[in-house]
Formats: sequence, structure tokens, C-alpha cells
Amino acid sequence: MREVHRRTRTLLALALSLGPLCAPPPALAVEIDAVGQVATMPPISDHWVFVPDRLLRHSFVYDGDSGALLGTIPSGETLTPKLPLVSRPRGEIYSVDVDYSRGRRGERVDYVTVYDASTLDVRADILLGHPISESNTSLNHAALLDGDRFLVIFSQFPDTLAVVVDLEAREVVATAPIAGCAGLYATGVRRFATLCGDGTTVQVVLGPDGSVAGMERSDRFFDVLADPVSMVGVRSDATWLFVSFLGKVHAIDYAAETTGTGGPAQPTKVGAKPRVVASWSLVSEAEQAEGWRPGGLQPHALHAPTNRLFVLMHEGAPGSHKDASPEVWVFDTESRDRVGRFPVPNLAVEFLGPMFGVSPGSLGHSLLGFLVPNEGAHALAVSQDDSPLLFTRYSDYGVVAVLDPATGEPLRTLSEAGLSGPSLGVP
Repeated sequence: MREVHRRTRTLLALALSLGPLCAPPPALAVEIDAVGQVATMPPISDHWVFVPDRLLRHSFVYDGDSGALLGTIPSGETLTPKLPLVSRPRGEIYSVDVDYSRGRRGERVDYVTVYDASTLDVRADILLGHPISESNTSLNHAALLDGDRFLVIFSQFPDTLAVVVDLEAREVVATAPIAGCAGLYATGVRRFATLCGDGTTVQVVLGPDGSVAGMERSDRFFDVLADPVSMVGVRSDATWLFVSFLGKVHAIDYAAETTGTGGPAQPTKVGAKPRVVASWSLVSEAEQAEGWRPGGLQPHALHAPTNRLFVLMHEGAPGSHKDASPEVWVFDTESRDRVGRFPVPNLAVEFLGPMFGVSPGSLGHSLLGFLVPNEGAHALAVSQDDSPLLFTRYSDYGVVAVLDPATGEPLRTLSEAGLSGPSLGVP
């Protein structure tokens, strides 16, 4: 934190020194909204992006096309807001929240807030009865299963569980014991997976009522000491890709047919266990020798329709897997070739520029870019439509860059996007 403050002071001093070179900001015509108006959200779009903020404790909802702020989703007293989950058929947004009876102390309540996606009115609160797990990013701590009926939530204390919520009944219907594992990944209508500390993955199968019908463990596919994988998995149908700290990609196929419908007391076997279908490296031997590896807090994004894997890359060392990265490398997951490589925009310049009236293309903007180092980015997300947008952010700057994923060209900047946050999400 001390380093962050030092860096921020340095950047502000540099920006202030450019004041005489920067044109004053244009006068703004302020329009006063009429009292009593009620706004509604536009239809759920592929180009929405959720920007969680752990200081303000909510997630902004932006339109990636226009750059407009559409609304906010509160997140209670969570350490880091979990990415909101969207059900288009139901027209709902789900937020997994925590609150305390006396602000930040007292009796704790863990619950799911169900929002109307058009008005952001609260439709329901679903009490969980189990404490939700939290982490620096809280990514993959909750998953909406295919079909949008069941929501599973990671709970770590006192027992390690996946809490199963029936969104039709608006209640918890089961818990799946997943001791030694973490992270939740949707693999089907009534299936989800978790990563385990012994280098395996377990797939959990639910019955029609949401009860646990079976579990099956994969063979060991990664070494948790020599080269662990990131919990930030990316999905294509029933296959999930998990990328290791050194840049090895493991593709796991969860498309297993189930047999039987046993309950939690006597869970039956899954017909075929999760299996590794491919393992390959993002880096050549020469690049590995130079230290190139993934880095960031959400360093991977997959555009499933085109099999394009986007990875934040940096030259680092053991322990640098959370560091911001200055480049995005693009891979074809079928051929396993790198098909693109481009720099991350200087998000510090985009953050500081508007504060001092520095407009893009001005002399002040160019000088600011020359003087302020580009620290890279921590997070990536890509929309899943035929004309996708790539979003990226640095965790301590309140801006999000919108890029053309084919070229890396900056399209626009989402400004005033919070104060601090490690992740991004799309519907």
C-alpha cells in the first residue's frame, strides 16, 4: 500500500508539472434532471461490462459501445465484490453479498440479492445460512449453471462447501462437500467443477431437485508446487482452460454423461470423469528463458466462438504472477499458435489526463505518456458476440480501456470507473 501511495504521488506531481502545457478543460453545460424521473436500463447487451470496486463496495455497469454508465450494483460489506451474474431469460442480475448488523461488525448475514435487470429494483433476497468465501479477487467464487436455475456459491468456513441455490424456489436446496478444493466452474445444466489442492479437479453432478447426485475426480494434471494453475479459468462449452503461473495451458473436458440419480447420502458415480484433452505452453523455450509469463489478477480471457485466448504477459520471476502486465498475447487454442501481440494502453495517462484537462491527441497528453511509465494492466474480459470488445484495467486506476481484440487498437476509455478493483465481467 505504501508503494501504491508513493507511485500515486509521483504521477500526480508529473501531471501537475504539465499544467501550463495543457489546455483548460472546456466549460460544461450542466443539465439539471427533473425531480421524480425513474430511469430504466436498456436491454441486456453483450457489450455491458461490470466493473467492481472494493472501496466503494459496488459494481458499475457500463455500456462498452457508448462508454455510458448505466447503473450500479451494491455489494454490501464484502471484501471484494463478486462479479454480478446475469440471467437473460429471467431478466435478472444476481449479487452474492454480506452484511453485518452493526455496520462492519455484529451479526453476519450472507445472502443473494436478486435484481430486476431493467429497473435494478430488488426482487428477492435469498438467505444462504453459510458464510461465503472471499479473496483478493473473489473470482470463480460463484457460478450460474447452464439453464439459469441453479446458482452455486463457494463457502470455506468452517467447512469447505458449494452451496446450491434454486433460483426458482428462491432457497438453498443442498450443499456439496468439496474439502481441499476451491473455485466453482459451471459445466452444464446441473454440473459444476472445482479445482483441488492435489492437482486434480472434481466435477459435481446435481439431481433434478438440486441435491448432490454424484462426484468424479480427474487424474492429477498439474503440480501445485512446481507450477500451480490460476483459479481464473476460462470456458468454451464443457471445456475449461486453466493457465499455470509459468504459462502452461491445461484444457479439461467435463462433458461427461451421468449415471444414476442418487442423493447426497449415497452419491453415484459420474459416467466419465473429467479428462485432460490438451496441455501446451504459451511461451517458447527462448521466451521462457527471458522470463515471459502470465501476470495479473484476472490475466486470461477467451472468446469462445473464435477460440481466441487473450493473456496478459510480462517478463517476471517466481512470485510475479499477480503483477500487472504490459502486453496482451493472443492465441488460437486449436492450432496453439500465437496470432497476435500488442501493448496495453497507458492507463495511468488515461486516469490522470482528464483531471488536468489533458485531452487525447494534445501535446500535454503526449508528454504525460512520455513521462509516466506504462505499468500495464491486471484484468481482461472479452464479450462473446460476433463483434467482440476487449476490456482491460489496472487495479488502482479508475478507468477501463476498451480495445479492438483483433488489433489491440484503443477504441474508448470508460472514465470514473471506481477507485480500486481487480476484476472485470461481461454478461
